[in-house]
Amino acid sequence: MKKTTKFAVMLMLVCAFAMVLSGCGKSGGDGDADSNAYKVGIIQLIEHPALDEATKGFKEGMISVLGEDGVVFDEQNAQGEDANCATIASTFVTDKVDLIMANATPALQASANATADIPIVGTSVTDFGSALDIKDWTGTTGKNITGTSDLAPLDEQAKMIQEIKPDVKQVAILYCSKESNSKYQVEEISKQLDGLGIKYKLYSAADSNEVQSVATKAATECDVFYIPTDNTMASSTETIKNVIMDKKIPVVAGEQGVCSVCGVVTLSISYYDIGFRAGEMAAEILRDGTNPGEMAIETAPKVTKLYNKEVADAIGVEIPEGYEAIEAE
Repeated sequence: MKKTTKFAVMLMLVCAFAMVLSGCGKSGGDGDADSNAYKVGIIQLIEHPALDEATKGFKEGMISVLGEDGVVFDEQNAQGEDANCATIASTFVTDKVDLIMANATPALQASANATADIPIVGTSVTDFGSALDIKDWTGTTGKNITGTSDLAPLDEQAKMIQEIKPDVKQVAILYCSKESNSKYQVEEISKQLDGLGIKYKLYSAADSNEVQSVATKAATECDVFYIPTDNTMASSTETIKNVIMDKKIPVVAGEQGVCSVCGVVTLSISYYDIGFRAGEMAAEILRDGTNPGEMAIETAPKVTKLYNKEVADAIGVEIPEGYEAIEAE
């Protein structure tokens, strides 16, 4: 064989070997990223300060473990539509991402319906058991799913109603009838109010279009509003504010995002913190091979009593000691 021919054969072998090596590594890399980086699909239900913070925390939590070059994110927003969550989840499955992060309950449910194989880490989900229709809930899913809950202690939230309105006559509990997490919170807060001897009435809206009429009716029958962690109500805070300011009705909110617009007080968690922890859990699954179905659902490490000074002053509510003012943005 001539030397030139031998050289050409060797060159072809080297090139072929290099191509094989370039195809190795973790799945999900794209043309603009390191092929060894894990690819993580993020489904966020809607643009909202709390969910935005959870997504930010998640990404930074993963990067804190894997490094900036160790993970690539495909971040998608469903614009509040369940159908969009399903479409995004299916796309992630087709793209063979290494892990799906589901931010809020509809995103979690869509992801669970789309795959039983790809690991799913949820956050901003109040109750994983009811969201996933798991009977005899024990704290782990037994599926390809784990994550962090945004539930703050409901017994303490119920007591806050008495703290800001000692002479409360009847509480209106506003929630979206389509959100399973909201139904869970309504059941639990109702038990707490029963225990405190506080009367209440339930007011549900099927979607954001019904919030104004529901809130207006509630304002004619009740003197305090309680709004749980609810995506529909969170997207309608300005509507609710217009109702309660005229009637001077205080709102006890399940989370800070709602309270910062239309609420008076809330028992707040940090959505950044639960997102960050979810990111660490996701990194452990990918790096260490930890089984998500055996990882306990975690809650926020701390809660804080917060109040909205602008709304409290406007409707004449005196805030007890032990509350921190929500910082104006």
